[in-house]
Amino acid sequence: MGVAWDLVVYLAYLSAAGSAVALALWLATNQRAQGPAITATAAALGFSAAWAFSVAGFGADMLVTELLQVMSYLALLWMLYRLFGHDDRDKSLGPIRPVVAALAFVELMQFALIGARLQYELQPDAQQLIMQFGITFRLLLCIGTLVLLHNLYAGAAQQARVTLKWPAAALGALFLFDLNYYTIAYLGSGTPDLLADLRSVVLLVAVVLLAMGLVRNENELRFRPSRSFAFQSFSLLLIGAYLVVMVVVAQGLSYVGSDYGRMLQTGFVLLASVVALTVLPSKRLRGWLRVVMSKNLFQHRYDYRSEWLRFTDTIGRAGAQAAPLLERAVQAVADITDSPSGLLLTPREEGGLALAARWQWQQLDVPGDALSAEGARFFEQSQFILDLDDLRRDRQEGIPAAACPQWLLSNPESWAMVPLLHYERLVGVVVLARPVIARQLDWEDFDLLRIVGRQLASYLAEQTSQDALGEAQRFDEFNRRIAFVMHDIKNLASQLSLLAKNAEKHADKPEFRADMILTLRNSTDKLQALLARLSRYGSLGGKEHGEFALEAMLKRICEQYKSQHEVSLVEDAACIVRGDEEALEQALVHLVQNAVEASENGSPVFLNLLVEPGNAVIEIVDGGGGMSPEFIRTRLFKPFQSSKPGGFGIGAFEARELVRAMGGRLDVESREGLGTRFVIRLPLSGTADLIRDMQNNSKEVA
Repeated sequence: MGVAWDLVVYLAYLSAAGSAVALALWLATNQRAQGPAITATAAALGFSAAWAFSVAGFGADMLVTELLQVMSYLALLWMLYRLFGHDDRDKSLGPIRPVVAALAFVELMQFALIGARLQYELQPDAQQLIMQFGITFRLLLCIGTLVLLHNLYAGAAQQARVTLKWPAAALGALFLFDLNYYTIAYLGSGTPDLLADLRSVVLLVAVVLLAMGLVRNENELRFRPSRSFAFQSFSLLLIGAYLVVMVVVAQGLSYVGSDYGRMLQTGFVLLASVVALTVLPSKRLRGWLRVVMSKNLFQHRYDYRSEWLRFTDTIGRAGAQAAPLLERAVQAVADITDSPSGLLLTPREEGGLALAARWQWQQLDVPGDALSAEGARFFEQSQFILDLDDLRRDRQEGIPAAACPQWLLSNPESWAMVPLLHYERLVGVVVLARPVIARQLDWEDFDLLRIVGRQLASYLAEQTSQDALGEAQRFDEFNRRIAFVMHDIKNLASQLSLLAKNAEKHADKPEFRADMILTLRNSTDKLQALLARLSRYGSLGGKEHGEFALEAMLKRICEQYKSQHEVSLVEDAACIVRGDEEALEQALVHLVQNAVEASENGSPVFLNLLVEPGNAVIEIVDGGGGMSPEFIRTRLFKPFQSSKPGGFGIGAFEARELVRAMGGRLDVESREGLGTRFVIRLPLSGTADLIRDMQNNSKEVA
């Protein structure tokens, strides 16, 4: 039985060698066999045939057989590399070359091991160590080659796989068999004889597969792996190389000595594990890998299909768990550049841009006037995407200082500013934080960010239009309700007026009559005043303006709250302004009432009346709980956004509109836990007359 099996193995090796030689000669001489991998394939088949002849003639353990086996592995590796080299894709094979070179170096180490085995031929321990190193190096070669094969086939276009599957299957069969062979040899005490005899069958199968595939047109091959696939494959290759190197070093340390070998081996494995657990999960390492692979493996940095799908998914996310649209807009831009956080600045009614949303950047302190009107005008006119690192290094010229305020330049985390334009109108600016692996933005970044910015601007403009429409509808509903209220109050006022007239005629007691008349007339006056104020909704500023003293008005308000809460007038500079006195008093009463409600008992509310060039300044200061910047920005001056149960939510909005109707301005400063300060600026009487004359002259010229 042993002789018969040896004869079968001998014939199998001869058959495999003859088939490989025949196919190699056919590939080398046939003009139809064209392509960059033909020569490498013929060489691989030739060395494999020589190795098979040597096994059949001299045996697998002979020196010449081992040398030919090393040469056949190197030729197979060259063949695999040439399969990648189709068309003009040499520039995209940057990460492939060092991997192939590393695997070739590992196989070349077999020559050194063969020499060492000859030198220490009479030392069994040394022979065992050398054999273990040789098996480990072959395991590393098989793992790396199989990873490359996986990249070659899975990354090819669908139509190219018909041609590529045959040589890939041939190489896969050879190296997969060898992986199992050397794994069993590594785990066992020696090489498995049965698998060694069956290697001829695997070689014969590989020759048949190559014969079926290499006669096709190899020009159909296109290597087009996706970003995620390439990154995962490259990461797998690095992890595999790390594990093999760790095993090799640990195995070598075990032979240092009987006393310290196991201690060194355990210490190295522990140290290597700690390093792996620390470095491999690092965001910086993953970011560096992505940047390197994008620059060297792909023609374009971005996979535009994947980026657009992710962008659409982020913006279209809905449900109770979804973030607000403004935050999702920042995230959509930040995801493209791998930025960890960002801000969204949107236009203010007073001009310039203010903070509208944050995404994972809560620690940055943003001023109320985040970007001036001049800076916003620059981004609107130029549509320029600003790289802040270039600005810090003085590599950008012609950028006004207003385009990048000091609070951004002084923050090292700020990285780029992306304008969002809709029909050439600026609807916002996204500020991106520096990614883990920072790089200089180039034309591809600018093109993609500009397109994404325009798309985002359309979403934000649509939301603004919907908000304005909803607000108009709520105002319409409010006006309809007020119309009924006005009708009822008008009837009540008429009835009270008639009652007052009848009381004057029929009351018997003079004291009662006088008191009743006074009470009824006061009620009538209040109802008529309320009716007049309600009539002004929707027509603010329609009343004729007159001159009046502000200090007298503030004193009246302080006197009005005397019995309710301490309201003190600290400074009362003499100020004469022109406007609607009743409307201004109504606005001040509302702001003072809010301050009183926000303050605790015993915490006074302070009023200040100051004069600055051309303007009178009224301050209402309280020491209450204060308001957050987000509340001031998004809710304080929005109608129908009330924090009080049953409130209309139009008080602050009405106060600001009344002040604006008089040519003034209402600002607010607040800190949570410290208090709030409202500041009203009104033009003095002379300034108001000058502004009115200038407006009249402009109308006459027009």
